[in-house]
Amino acid sequence: MGGVLTRCALTDLGVQWLGWAAAAALRTERFYDLAGSGTFVLLAHLSRLWGGTGHLRQNVQTGLVTVWGLRLGTFLFLRILKEGQDRRFNNVRDNPGTFFVYWTMQALWVFVTLLPTLILNSERRDKPLGARDYVGWGIWGLGFATEAIADQQKWNFKQNPDNTGKFIQSGLWAHSRHPNYLGEILQWTGLFVSASSVMRGPHYLSVVSPVFVWFLLRYVSGIPILEKQALQKWGGDPSFQNYIRNTPLLWPGLRFQ
Repeated sequence: MGGVLTRCALTDLGVQWLGWAAAAALRTERFYDLAGSGTFVLLAHLSRLWGGTGHLRQNVQTGLVTVWGLRLGTFLFLRILKEGQDRRFNNVRDNPGTFFVYWTMQALWVFVTLLPTLILNSERRDKPLGARDYVGWGIWGLGFATEAIADQQKWNFKQNPDNTGKFIQSGLWAHSRHPNYLGEILQWTGLFVSASSVMRGPHYLSVVSPVFVWFLLRYVSGIPILEKQALQKWGGDPSFQNYIRNTPLLWPGLRFQ
């Protein structure tokens, strides 16, 4: 197993550093997210191939990662093509050193998040499918639907000229200010649950995957940035103030998050 994980880690770094070299030369972040989601798909399939078994649980898990990566990667790539740039990279795209840190952090994000699947695909031991698998895949399905629907609702909202300068507060966005992130957290939680069916001992430490995704989105690169931008844009709008007061930050029904 250690050999498979090492090869995956090195492949991950290699892809991100090649991406950085091209992005730094072109001074663009347009394929940053596409490279990240594509690396998820690549490593899922490589780990299954290098693991040398191809059990049903591994095949399903790899398929779910692939579906997630293709949908999200395509969505984010089309979005940045339309918008022209990603505000996260203002003051970054022209600084190769800082840009390198971003690409390296993406490598870390990919490996840590995908760790339960990499461990599963490296495991030669197999067990019959059970409740834990179906519960995990069910959580993944709920998360996938939540993220996909939330992304599409926001996309449709922004395409309507009547909504120019407004913020979305309908659909799933009426129940959570960041339902797409909620869906992301649920998906990786579900994949850990299903992968844990064949885990032993220290393998359970890969629970760091959904915890890492939650922490990253809640406290680092997701919600804090978007909340700050929203307050700067609509902070003086009474309807936005009402939305903030009455709509949970992430988890529907929970006031303190």
